Amino acid sequence: MFRLENAQSLVGIAVAIGVCWALSEDRGRFPWKLAIGAVLVQALLVLALFGLPALRAGLQGVGHAVDGLSASTQAGVAFVFGFLAGTPNQPYALTDPGALFVFAFRVLPVILVVCALAALLWHWKILRWITQGFGVVFEKTMGLRGPPALATAATVFMGQVEGPIFIRSYLPTLSRSELFMLIAVGMSCVSGSTMVAYATILKDVLPNAASHVLTASIISAPAGILLARILVPRIPEQELSGPSGEEADKVYESSVDALIKGTNDGLAIVLNVAATLIVFVALVAMVNGILGMLGEVHGAPVSVERILGIIFSPLAWALGIRWADAPTAGSLLGVKLVLTEFTAFIRMGAIPTGAIDERTRVIMTYALCGFANIASVGINVAGYSVLVPERRAEIMGMVWKAMMAGFLATCLTASVVGVMPSELFGHEPAMTARPAKPAPVLKPTLAPNPAAAAPSTDTVPAKASTKP
Repeated sequence: MFRLENAQSLVGIAVAIGVCWALSEDRGRFPWKLAIGAVLVQALLVLALFGLPALRAGLQGVGHAVDGLSASTQAGVAFVFGFLAGTPNQPYALTDPGALFVFAFRVLPVILVVCALAALLWHWKILRWITQGFGVVFEKTMGLRGPPALATAATVFMGQVEGPIFIRSYLPTLSRSELFMLIAVGMSCVSGSTMVAYATILKDVLPNAASHVLTASIISAPAGILLARILVPRIPEQELSGPSGEEADKVYESSVDALIKGTNDGLAIVLNVAATLIVFVALVAMVNGILGMLGEVHGAPVSVERILGIIFSPLAWALGIRWADAPTAGSLLGVKLVLTEFTAFIRMGAIPTGAIDERTRVIMTYALCGFANIASVGINVAGYSVLVPERRAEIMGMVWKAMMAGFLATCLTASVVGVMPSELFGHEPAMTARPAKPAPVLKPTLAPNPAAAAPSTDTVPAKASTKP
């Protein structure tokens, strides 16, 4: 049933598209057909995935698979680290069972296993066929040429730097609009390895977390394409057809070789996540320490999270979130943009069930599910400088605009989800739900379990082929 809260989300759609049109390099080339088609494709995909019993059962199966993958990973972690992995058999009496959740042992190892599985599935041609299938869909529905369509599909599963590797020989000949679109789409989605990590973080506070995270990354791709085309419109005369050399591909000698190389790639990601987590947490703690010297303002200390919440509250409301939850949601949006989506997901996972509305949590899952953040600017500059060094200056001139497109693309996706009736996702509409508790203020206090707001970070690859 369509309600006022659903109409509120239409404001978010208008804001995302309107901001991009206002900053477009050619406002007279607005892609009306693509705009209508992309939003409709997103809405139809959400309705189909959560409304059709067969597809809904398939998504629930994904959730069970993620749970099984997490449990299997913990078996390997427990074998190596013993009781540190949070096994029930602890050598000491437990006073706080929640302390058994240690990010380094519960989330990061999942990335290792998923990277190894992805390499194996690529070697068996399963993931390659899926990627090529999505590439055909993007080519037919979004009007993309073959190579950019393939790279866009690969980006959804492999990440913002891995995707373009598959058309490396075409990158020098892509038009400015196509190159900008690849960067923007890369920041609109997340990689397969991080999808599972985010679902693991949210599973205790969000029903069907894996279903939402997977859907979010897939349907944000059309949003990224649309906003990229608005900001840097397509000029067909600039599109060249031929590659400059042999097309790149991932080649493994055997299944064991795929597992070993996939594990090595995953290890690089895990180490970079852990290292940058330490640095970002330290920097935020420093800034909060300085701001704390200002004393309390309106009964609460000044912090980075509180400032971001004030700045992004209106945007959070435009996505369809009730005003009582807007400061918390706005803070999550700001944390996602400044401190990466990994940080924001852990912050949201730390908010207890009932502290914010169920609808708010669902919408924010889609709004946060993308690599658009300041760290990704460096990732893309480093990655594309290796993949296509002759266009480095051009990339430097568009990467910040691409980050904005990626950020607004996830907001557009969240708004489309907000337009959908609450019953589609199995929760009560906000206006009929139980009386809401005041939304919590995100505190900078750090702790090693999800009951405390401990931030994380996005992945910064050590080399261009590392998945973010």
